[in-house]
Amino acid sequence: MPSRRHDLLATLVPKVRKSRDLDNEPAERARVERWHGTLDRSLPTRATPGFARRWDTEVVDIGFPCHVLTPRRRRPTRTLYYVHGGGFMAPIDGFHVRYATRLADAIGARVVMPDYPLAPEHTWKDSHDALVDDAARWAGEEGGIVLAGDSAGGGLALSVALSMRDRGLTPATHLVMHAPWADLTTSTIEETRAADAIDPWLFFGKLQAYALWWAGSPDDLGRPEVSPALADLAGLPRAMVLYGTRDLLHPGCRLLVRRAAEAGWDLTAVEEHDLIHVYGLLPFVPESRRAFAQVVGFAR
Repeated sequence: MPSRRHDLLATLVPKVRKSRDLDNEPAERARVERWHGTLDRSLPTRATPGFARRWDTEVVDIGFPCHVLTPRRRRPTRTLYYVHGGGFMAPIDGFHVRYATRLADAIGARVVMPDYPLAPEHTWKDSHDALVDDAARWAGEEGGIVLAGDSAGGGLALSVALSMRDRGLTPATHLVMHAPWADLTTSTIEETRAADAIDPWLFFGKLQAYALWWAGSPDDLGRPEVSPALADLAGLPRAMVLYGTRDLLHPGCRLLVRRAAEAGWDLTAVEEHDLIHVYGLLPFVPESRRAFAQVVGFAR
């Protein structure tokens, strides 16, 4: 049974953010584009206690900004390459930074966090190759990379791992995905519509609109760079996926788990009953502490 803190966040956060499904796609596109014009794209660190004291930061241009965070009090022995979520249309959030730095501390890593171009102004074509090349460069450094991401970023991390495999590049040592959005075709549409009725955060109409924005064309929705769950999954790094069942994306996560088993891919699946989207990144709830310990144990 979910904790009271989990259920409180599940109720309050959508209300505070005034979350709701879109009324029509053109209006939503215009709203998001206006919002993008107001964004401060500097790294949001206020949710990370003592960030300035504990981390050195550098912004590297890989065709778009990529933040490299190096711990000041220890020598990193590996790299956490973290791809943020947000429906492909939202920037890095303070809780992404908080989670990535905590995980990096626990596994002895630096953090590399790309700030990839967002939809609807941009599609997967504007960042995919650069992400693959950059991840491969870090994978060749000491200790290799733990490739990780949440939601849209979890799907992106999987698509990067696929391209690294297909291009014969140095693979990640581990792949970690929190509730990845890895099937933008919504091939599990009946199950996804049923999940829409119980998910307090995500909405089916926005899911369809954002998927098409990121793909750029209906013909590209099924590409491995866009819907990596539908690709050949053999030969990928050992991986962990964590998701709850009160999540619009959980049918797609289950599809990924089934297809991994069919492909013989070493994927550890953690399914939590009645937990919400990316529960593992929520602050101050016992479920996220449990998920964090599971990820650390897997990635060490």
